[in-house]
Amino acid sequence: MKDEPLVLGIETSCDETGVGIVRGHTLLADAVASSVDEHARFGGVVPEVASRAHLEAMVPTMQRALDTAGVTLADIDAIAVTAGPGLAGALLVGVAAAKGYAIAADKPLYGVNHLAAHVAVDTLEHGPLPAPAVALLVSGGHSSLLLVDDLANGVTPLGNTIDDAAGEAFDKVARLLGLPFPGGPPIDRAAREGDPASISFPRGLTGPRDLERHRFDFSFSGLKTAVARWVEARQRAGEPVPVNDVAASFQEAVCDVLAVKAVDACRTHGVDTLVIGGGVAANSRLRAVAEERAAKHGIRVRVPRPKLCTDNGAMVAALGSHLVAAGVRPSALDLPADSAMPLTVVSG
Repeated sequence: MKDEPLVLGIETSCDETGVGIVRGHTLLADAVASSVDEHARFGGVVPEVASRAHLEAMVPTMQRALDTAGVTLADIDAIAVTAGPGLAGALLVGVAAAKGYAIAADKPLYGVNHLAAHVAVDTLEHGPLPAPAVALLVSGGHSSLLLVDDLANGVTPLGNTIDDAAGEAFDKVARLLGLPFPGGPPIDRAAREGDPASISFPRGLTGPRDLERHRFDFSFSGLKTAVARWVEARQRAGEPVPVNDVAASFQEAVCDVLAVKAVDACRTHGVDTLVIGGGVAANSRLRAVAEERAAKHGIRVRVPRPKLCTDNGAMVAALGSHLVAAGVRPSALDLPADSAMPLTVVSG
């Protein structure tokens, strides 16, 4: 509808330069330039390389988004940008660009939380979120459970990763198995040809004692170490490593823990909607396991299409649109980039 705000979103928290444009809950453009290939030879994201890539990609990505949406910067009602959390240098590029565009076009600026944006992007596909909802966010840097009452007023953290995030574990295990970076997609593909029950890997923080202090927290460091030791033992014995079986068993352990804790959070808080977001949400097995476990308890699972799970400007624009519609005050033009922005802060 024409009377809904036209919001542009800028995302530069890691290695994707994203510019998205939405009107209300309708996605008009989602332009992304990734520097992942530049990081692949290092086996992980190099902050300085990511920052330089954002500088080079910002203007052409912005123009591509505007052209796709068929609008100009003057048509935009507000500009939203990821202010945190993320890599400090990468965030600074996006925040500085957003300030420049906001000043040049005389538009209000909203610095938003990257993690809350991963929840908001689901509204572009499935409409407004019921209140309350539980969100499971899983990516290279985060494994979090959130209770979401209203994105405009903040979210309540229920649990977080205490060491390696799920996506980080995927990357490290992929390297052990000789699979390319980033590790999520190749492990997902390899696992389809493997037996998930062939190797019994540990499920972190799911024991009786763990549930007292870390009921909704996550830990994948022990799982990663268990995989490494298993692979090393095979190699020392001169036996071939069954890559597909290792990938499937590792993936099953990760998805099992994520689904069990997410469904438990929904049941504990009387919530019947679970939203899954972040790059690992694109994993086919996680979607299947979560839907199977949730269905047993009458819980609906909402997951955006894979392209919207990874970092993108559309999710930032979606959250910005929500804030504009809710009448939230814009951010000041001296808005800082906050690499450690807490989950309780939706807009800076």
